[in-house]
Amino acid sequence: MVNTISTTCVNCRLSDLCLPHGLAASEVETLEIIIRKNSLLKTGESLYIQHDSCQSLFAVKSGSFRRFITTEQGLEQTMGFYLPSEIMGLDALFDGKFVYNVKALETSSVCELPLTRLKELCVQMPSLQHQLNRILSKEISDIHQQLSILGHTSAKAKMAMFLLMLSKRYASLGYSNTTFNLSMRRQDIGNFLGLSNESISRQLTALSKEKIISVQQRAINIIDLNLLQSITFPNAL
Repeated sequence: MVNTISTTCVNCRLSDLCLPHGLAASEVETLEIIIRKNSLLKTGESLYIQHDSCQSLFAVKSGSFRRFITTEQGLEQTMGFYLPSEIMGLDALFDGKFVYNVKALETSSVCELPLTRLKELCVQMPSLQHQLNRILSKEISDIHQQLSILGHTSAKAKMAMFLLMLSKRYASLGYSNTTFNLSMRRQDIGNFLGLSNESISRQLTALSKEKIISVQQRAINIIDLNLLQSITFPNAL
């Protein structure tokens, strides 16, 4: 732990994408009271552990996180990635225990939302409950998109759809949808997509040779978004 967060919900540039979206100014101030500003997490540091009791939800303030499960054999299976403004821990709302492990992919920060206090506020502020429902709906949509990616049998299509998914998510944050960094390791991407590290490298190289993307270490530049889309949606052009 190396630093603390001072940004408030009122002046946070992610507020329109996070829980405060749609709330009146007075409601945002009330929500602000219960939020705990946590210190920064270092690369590889755990935020929470699979099967632990859930006391809080967490909003990604900065950085990114990997979501994964650990099998009985001790193997890790990556289940997805979290980017700024996204809420972590929603999987625990069913029975009060985290379904996944979550670790920081880079130096990252979160806002902690104590679950008991959050539930109390949802009763007091229907607009907050409505926003939480919207976030839950988005989580379901994201899971469906993940299943769509994994449903492709072609390694090239999986890689293309993964890049398109990141493109869309970065665009929603107000960032470029064609130039971004891969904060996750290639082995994490491969584990997520069901591909080997070598296959991930081959697909990135192939897309580069076709001048659909360019790769500079972890930096991705999508040169031709339409061609990238056509790999997963052949009739898109």
